[in-house]
Amino acid sequence: MWHVGKVIALHDETATARTIILEVPDWPGHVAGQHVDVRLTAADGYSAARSYSIASAPNVDCRIELTIERLPDGEVSPYLTQELTVGDPLELRGPLGGWFVWRTNQTEAIQLIAGGSGIVPLMAMIRSRASAGNPAPFRLLYSVREPAAVFYREELQALSGRDSADSVTYAYTRAAPKNWPRPPGRIDAALIESAAWTSNLAPTCYVCGPTSFVESAASLLIASGHSPDKIRTERFGPTGDRK
Repeated sequence: MWHVGKVIALHDETATARTIILEVPDWPGHVAGQHVDVRLTAADGYSAARSYSIASAPNVDCRIELTIERLPDGEVSPYLTQELTVGDPLELRGPLGGWFVWRTNQTEAIQLIAGGSGIVPLMAMIRSRASAGNPAPFRLLYSVREPAAVFYREELQALSGRDSADSVTYAYTRAAPKNWPRPPGRIDAALIESAAWTSNLAPTCYVCGPTSFVESAASLLIASGHSPDKIRTERFGPTGDRK
């Protein structure tokens, strides 16, 4: 079912990513980790649709948040991140997806691994846990090019700072802050061993990011002893389309 939402606020997360807050009067509610299809229609009738993860926790006021990264060759993301304004209508269909979700009745340890904008559905899980007061311990391993590319920096710092059950580890791949303990590089076995829950705790693992990142991270988890049955993945290609 397609819904028409109204843009009520915009916020730039980075130089190329924007959070869009929408009020959707007939929104049926969602579960953390789900996504929507967003459709734009031109004056000549041509339309294009792309899938984007929901960043917000489920709530009762018919509002959702999408955080979208601008892609140079994208049909939809340049408009959403540069031209969309407060008050504009936006067509969306959803919520979609039922596998890559975290529900508030889950109490097991949770391992989140994000690559770049793959943080978005994982942020919805973190926010959902905080909103529900769920005591399940969360760990986030966030791989990102450089400090300026981090989404939700202040919110993640605040959450991990006030809740000992939350922890955030950053893996910078191109440029790290001065005196950072780990040189720039991709997630590897040593980082999984030091930053992720151990396999004997049997955590549920959620991995989201570009296809190659997800495949690598999932392989590292399995190599460290995690059961494939406890690993849930969501990946996207060069255009941002989910797979």
